[in-house]
Amino acid sequence: MKPVESLWRWSAVDIADAVRRREISCREVMSSVLERIEALNPRLNALPEVLAEEALDSADAADRKVAEGAELGPLHGVPVTIKINVDQAGHATTNGVIPLKHNIAREDAPVVAHWRSAGAIIVGRSNTATYSSRWFTENGLHGRTLNPWNADITPGGSSGGAASAVAAGMGALAHGNDIGGSIRYPAYACGVLGLRPTAGRVPAYNPSATAERSITPQLMSVQGPLARSIADLRLGYYAMARYDGRDPAWVPVPLELPLPPGPIRVALFSRCPGIPVDPAVSAALDRAARWLQQAGYAVEEASLPDFLEAAALWRTLTVDDSRRNIIAGVDQHGDEAMRQSQRNMLDGMQETDRDGFLDALARRQAIARNWSLFMQTYPLVLLPVSWQRPSVQDADIRTPEENRALLDAQSPLLATAMLGMPGLSVPTGMAGGVPVGVQLMAWRYREDLLLRAGEAIEDAARFIPFTDVQPGI
Repeated sequence: MKPVESLWRWSAVDIADAVRRREISCREVMSSVLERIEALNPRLNALPEVLAEEALDSADAADRKVAEGAELGPLHGVPVTIKINVDQAGHATTNGVIPLKHNIAREDAPVVAHWRSAGAIIVGRSNTATYSSRWFTENGLHGRTLNPWNADITPGGSSGGAASAVAAGMGALAHGNDIGGSIRYPAYACGVLGLRPTAGRVPAYNPSATAERSITPQLMSVQGPLARSIADLRLGYYAMARYDGRDPAWVPVPLELPLPPGPIRVALFSRCPGIPVDPAVSAALDRAARWLQQAGYAVEEASLPDFLEAAALWRTLTVDDSRRNIIAGVDQHGDEAMRQSQRNMLDGMQETDRDGFLDALARRQAIARNWSLFMQTYPLVLLPVSWQRPSVQDADIRTPEENRALLDAQSPLLATAMLGMPGLSVPTGMAGGVPVGVQLMAWRYREDLLLRAGEAIEDAARFIPFTDVQPGI
């Protein structure tokens, strides 16, 4: 039996099992995690809103359900965090934007409702970038979030608060969302696991929204979990991916599908012409390929079809769609760092006219067809999260040239998101004092393949997710 005083270290699976067996109480779990938050959050600023009283009240109610012998959900008693760009009843959905600081949600978004109904207890709201639009987590309303490993390195974005919190033990599971790497990159930077599900797999809707999401977010944006183990990630993902009629794009595909004939072939995409690769990234890919081979996978070097075009198309579609809303909002309400990041992102980009945008959407379908055919041969792809190690803070606001280099480095995040595909960020170890890892990619609705292969890498890597803040943070 693990010591109760360190319950903040426990996994979601262990907490739920021990609560179900009445070996620990939900209040004990919440008290431990809230003490951890009190000790670390003032330095990390991962959670701009800590829900201590609410969490303890929920824990007491959860303990009463246990005492009554009620049926318990799979996350009963598990402490979780919710990103501040998603509706949680009674709390502001700020998205890191000052004018939205009083945007109080009247009902839960589907992902929040699903985790609550599964028994999860929300301990805090996690920080994001302004309009959730950077790979760095900072905004003029809630300030900057730090990476628990190194304050000079980004915690990733835009779900940097989620990744920093779960890495530091301020909750066993964290909610995030991803339109261009916003789950996978923070997981990579903070040494935890992050799953970007297929678009349509987890229902998404903000009741507080005053207008429907535009076409690019509908095609690319997803909700997903971050955790310190594959087992926890699977538990959180299964609880998220349930029907909610408020999202008509939700697809009722079984969470587990028949395995392809073995051995499963894995395409190793380890280099891309014209983009430099950090040696630590190459080494992580080599290790992961070897571990997958040892686990019975057939790993072969291969190039992804239309890869650079797919990444460039992400930029075209998202930027031109954003001109209708986010870009104007950043100019008016964003902090200076966000405005500079946006200026660098837009540098040299001409606005696409109506026909050009429609042609780009049509080309998206053609690229998706090519990838679909490719993945009939290779059901899994092993590729970087980023071609570079986690970035230093503010690398996107220096010069347009450095911003373009960052976009090149993040191309494995962009190409996959553009096609609405699932991806899994898995840590493999450390390099130069920061975490490194790899990304696994599968075709749509094959998250089961990602989690299975991710578990093989996790078992071989034996990487211990971060649990203690370094001196000086």
